[in-house]
Amino acid sequence: MNLHDKRIAVLLSGGVDSSVVLYELVRQGLHPDCCYIKIGPEETEEWDCSSEEDLEMATAVSRKYGCRLEVVDCHKEYWNQVTRYTMDKVRAGLTPNPDVMCNRLIKFGAFDEKFGHNYDLIATGHYATTEEETVDGKSLESKLSDSKSIVNSKLSNSKLKWLCTSPDPVKDQTDFLAQIYDWQLQKALFPIGHMLKEEVRAIAEREHLAPAHRRDSQGICFLGKINYNDYLRRYLGEQPGDVIELETGKRIGQHKGHWFHTIGQRKGMGFGGGPWFVVKKDIEQNIIYVSHGYDPQTAYKQDFPIHGFHSINGQLPPEQVTLKIRHTPEFLPARLESLGEGRYMVHADAPIHGVAPGQFCVIYDEQHHRCYGSGEITI
Repeated sequence: MNLHDKRIAVLLSGGVDSSVVLYELVRQGLHPDCCYIKIGPEETEEWDCSSEEDLEMATAVSRKYGCRLEVVDCHKEYWNQVTRYTMDKVRAGLTPNPDVMCNRLIKFGAFDEKFGHNYDLIATGHYATTEEETVDGKSLESKLSDSKSIVNSKLSNSKLKWLCTSPDPVKDQTDFLAQIYDWQLQKALFPIGHMLKEEVRAIAEREHLAPAHRRDSQGICFLGKINYNDYLRRYLGEQPGDVIELETGKRIGQHKGHWFHTIGQRKGMGFGGGPWFVVKKDIEQNIIYVSHGYDPQTAYKQDFPIHGFHSINGQLPPEQVTLKIRHTPEFLPARLESLGEGRYMVHADAPIHGVAPGQFCVIYDEQHHRCYGSGEITI
């Protein structure tokens, strides 16, 4: 497929990555439209939000290349869908990932319903690549989304499209994309997915792109500088309860709400005689159990179940895999035992720190190249 024949929309966030995406496409003679997804805090006077600056940057980059910029308001959808998902999970004592669901429900979901359906492809600044394989599996045609093959890539509905990792292990974002649907991946284009972050910044500086020196966003997807605990407090308030040492049953203090703490957490406990690790929660009794010392064994798990496995393209994972349970550069080897109906028992090769119910366990092949999808941990 020649991309010159396709309608392409670029999701501009106001950051350096999506700005370089637009540059890469324009450099190849394409003239995509640009879209800025508008989402902000419910009460702007309460929270510091950088969305105004983001839109200014997106406007500057789109004007630089003479591209149309459409502001698409997904404010209500974000708060109704992603926030509801997050609060329901943490209220139940689970550890959700709002950014994962933001990609599925907003960037490739609500946006498509509102505006993206007018386009054949949606280009984003994610650090991920794609690859295609014939349906019968007899031949493999690798089509990484890089600057050399973007224009001449041959996308076809008769082929499986795989979500594959970026060569930059620190920036790789396939774990954040592991809940998207096949139809969403079919429309996805990742023009900088083959690059290292330093390459992207170098291009932005060389081309004098407005966001070249902006720092990467560290907050929740779309919510900028909003602190996660403030986000939770806004909806759930506080609910004090006891903090108890697991091994001795001794009460060592009080927490302000179990939803402010995650399994494996070490920092921010605020108790003397540490370090303390959160190792267990009793939601009914509103008790947090902690273990004392440096990396206690109670903070690790090697075998744990996952349910509701979501396969991105319908292909189920093999027995020997690698995985992630959080956004880190490391891929952990493991064996999967199928329990049927989208359930698996994970047998990791080594104990994993901070395994928490509600987290997504993202599954890759042994070479941590192809991403199969993800399931929710259900300890």
